[in-house]
Amino acid sequence: MLGYLLARAGVDVVVLEKHADFLRDFRGDTIHPSTLEVVHELGLLDEFLKRPHQEIREVGGQFGDEFIPLADLTHLPTHCKFMGFMPQWDFLNFFSDQGRKYPQFHLLMEAEVTDLIIEGNTVAGVKATTPSGEIEVRATLTVGCDGRKSLVRERADLQIQSLGAPIDVLWFRLNWRPGDPQELVGVVRKGLMMAMIYRSDYWQIAYLMPKGENPRDGSLETFKERLVSVQPNLAQHVNDLHSWEDTSQLDVRVDRLKTWWRRGLLCISDAAHAMSPVGGVGINLAVADAVGAANILCGPLRENRLTDADLAKVQRRRELPAKIIQAGQVFIQNNVIEPNLNGDLSPVRVPKIVGRGPLQFIPPIIVGRGFRPEHVRTPDVHAI
Repeated sequence: MLGYLLARAGVDVVVLEKHADFLRDFRGDTIHPSTLEVVHELGLLDEFLKRPHQEIREVGGQFGDEFIPLADLTHLPTHCKFMGFMPQWDFLNFFSDQGRKYPQFHLLMEAEVTDLIIEGNTVAGVKATTPSGEIEVRATLTVGCDGRKSLVRERADLQIQSLGAPIDVLWFRLNWRPGDPQELVGVVRKGLMMAMIYRSDYWQIAYLMPKGENPRDGSLETFKERLVSVQPNLAQHVNDLHSWEDTSQLDVRVDRLKTWWRRGLLCISDAAHAMSPVGGVGINLAVADAVGAANILCGPLRENRLTDADLAKVQRRRELPAKIIQAGQVFIQNNVIEPNLNGDLSPVRVPKIVGRGPLQFIPPIIVGRGFRPEHVRTPDVHAI
């Protein structure tokens, strides 16, 4: 997204992707109204929504035997009053195709960054391996967008503050069947929590588990029985799991860099602040980082006047939303999820503000709009 916005504004950009394609299962694909608003501002919304996706207007949760609405998105002041679910490879392919329309956009697939080029105290680019051999890509600014296990931030020797994560997530699919709901459903029972994401012909399941306790260490049949014991309507669905190979484990981390930048380098999204999957906000915060960074850096990069102060300005702009969301995620992890997963028999209580009462508009704003949403301020120089 950052590469696309900068190229659209006339800045020469090289994006390096280590894989041959974007096809990765169980990647974050929850597209919130705030991100869809960015797509609208780019004039791409109608074309974007032609891609396969699902639309969820109400988020609810199964708390014990009671279903409680958590957030009704239909009253948000955005063009899209729904949460979209689109496979991340479709999202990335869409913006890659849009980027290729600009001569300043260069995407190198199968180019895995292996190290930074550091001259004096300045990051001057990266080294990468490709099918044709090793290459160097030199740049005025190198941006690390390489996720929670970022090699860029490691090589840049940037300090990380860990906030802790007592959980991991096991992802898997179960086929959707006639009569199943068509919405995002959270299941909260004593000792078990999972999210069921409706994906047209299947459910994408996020099964939460205490860190270090992986059901894949035991019997698959025992795991299936556990699922059915707390969610009896999955009795037939669990037969879609044939082996542990049908599952994928996410190592949950919540951390952030104390400083997101050094001369010639900036980290954003999970490379700057690894998010928990709680709330499904990771991809949306990453897009907001990209939009905010593009707004701030576009002029200095185009005019060859980039300074450390510009990089620091990006951190000041985007750090507070990341801190607020991480604080909420850590609170939920430590006070709701972990006690429940560890067998705390106290009932799960949902505040009256959630989905009900005169202040029920607050959760949709938090979920759908987020804190400090970004708007596209960069020009399309080819449209002028």
